[in-house]
Amino acid sequence: MIQIAIAGSSDEKPFEKAVEKAKKFARALPTNVILLTGGRGGIMRIVSEEFRKRGGIVVGILPYSDEGNEFNTIRVKTGMNPVERSGALVESADVLVVLGGGVGTMIEALMAYNLGVPVIVLTDTGYPSDKLEMLAQDGYFDHKKILRVIFTEDPDEAARLAVEIGGRKDD
Repeated sequence: MIQIAIAGSSDEKPFEKAVEKAKKFARALPTNVILLTGGRGGIMRIVSEEFRKRGGIVVGILPYSDEGNEFNTIRVKTGMNPVERSGALVESADVLVVLGGGVGTMIEALMAYNLGVPVIVLTDTGYPSDKLEMLAQDGYFDHKKILRVIFTEDPDEAARLAVEIGGRKDD
């Protein structure tokens, strides 16, 4: 099964524009994929709830011994701090989709790029992660050109591309 990881704000009250896009993304994902998240609140909780409502499997890769949100189907308590936990999340992903967030979200995007995990960034969320597109003016985050980063404002397209790109690892 394709493992699609998301990176998104853990804000208690996430930006409304990002919330709407995150919900659309979760509704567009087919339920025959595994959704990997940081397992906590904010955008992660919103996407997990929407995906679980439709019968999808959500794996929360949690820091420390956190229980995470109630929509995790499976909880992986890593015993690691949130930044270390991000490594486990990204390493487990076939593709990472950025759904809007701050420094933690952006670190996960850059980490995925550096590890060769395909990255899709949903833009126009109102979060600082929207500015990742400025960093990748030529389609890459740096001179190494490890893999082209995809940017889209459309959550349906982000979901479609995540499945398409994530499925390539099975080829």
